[in-house]
Amino acid sequence: MVVRWTIRVCLLLFLGCLLVNACNKKSGGDNSGPHPLTLPQPAGFPAPQYSFTGNPLTQEGVELGRKLFYDGRLSKDGNFPCASCHQQFAAFATYDHPLSHGFDNQFTFRNAPGLFNMAWNKEMHWDGGITNIEVQPLAPLTAPNEMAESISNVISKLQQDDTYKKMFTAAFGSDTINSQRLLFAITQFVTSLVSANSKYDKVKQGLASFSLTEQNGYTLFQAKCTSCHPEPLFTDHSFRNVGLPLDPFIKDVGRMRITNNRTDSLKFKVPSLRNVALTFPYEHDGRFASITSVLDFYSSDVQTGPTLDPLLKNKIPLTNAEKFYLLEFLKTLTDSTFLNDARFAQP
Repeated sequence: MVVRWTIRVCLLLFLGCLLVNACNKKSGGDNSGPHPLTLPQPAGFPAPQYSFTGNPLTQEGVELGRKLFYDGRLSKDGNFPCASCHQQFAAFATYDHPLSHGFDNQFTFRNAPGLFNMAWNKEMHWDGGITNIEVQPLAPLTAPNEMAESISNVISKLQQDDTYKKMFTAAFGSDTINSQRLLFAITQFVTSLVSANSKYDKVKQGLASFSLTEQNGYTLFQAKCTSCHPEPLFTDHSFRNVGLPLDPFIKDVGRMRITNNRTDSLKFKVPSLRNVALTFPYEHDGRFASITSVLDFYSSDVQTGPTLDPLLKNKIPLTNAEKFYLLEFLKTLTDSTFLNDARFAQP
């Protein structure tokens, strides 16, 4: 009799363990770890500059990064998340503003560039002052005219949020919230912003065809623009003085602020032209409101100077018809799928 009861008790305990284990699996408590993601490698793209070895892409890490990207608590007064300057419908640039708004009614120092294909960037910012994308968020987060917050305050806010504790656990294995994990998560989200599904891309894949005007523009582009904006990234990531006169109020000398080398005066990073129809206004200070204004400048208004890029010493002469054709081609670089991708939208 005693043996029978012992067997029954053991069976009940065994079944209880199975039930608890099953419940844990259903609730995500099986400690299976984050689910890996693979960075898309669009056709023709070079190998990424960013190595994911120490910070591999995961579904949970990207989701955490997305939540952080849109969370105003990363700024001092709660009003300026990363997304306030980087809006998805503008290819994660600042729509229709030469400079972005920051804390205490201040303005940023430069025009906010679009955020896409960042894993292929070696240096960040118009002057290349950031060489590791993992630490890039610290610049706007701590800048007094941008988000104006300290990393310690941000971490303190997040530690009080149970949802964040769960998300950090899902992404990194424990609910520890620190600066490294915060930056890793944002990096995962930002590097996941890959744009490579424009009409141009579909033409290259044989899935679409350029119109006559677009083809004319593409031919012109290949002849006159690819030295600085080579396909498929449409930037060579170099720093060049393109002949813009110094703004007398901002007095931004560009790359020279980082290198202290006079030969870098007025040199700025060559931006990608992907999604260019949506990232206006243009140049490092947003001085041009339209692509047509940019083309007019390169055609006739380039200013000579000791550091002017040699490719622009004779400007880039363009007729009005050529400007029209180029504009039509540049519109084909708009990636509507990227602009409307729910994976990148506010959670």
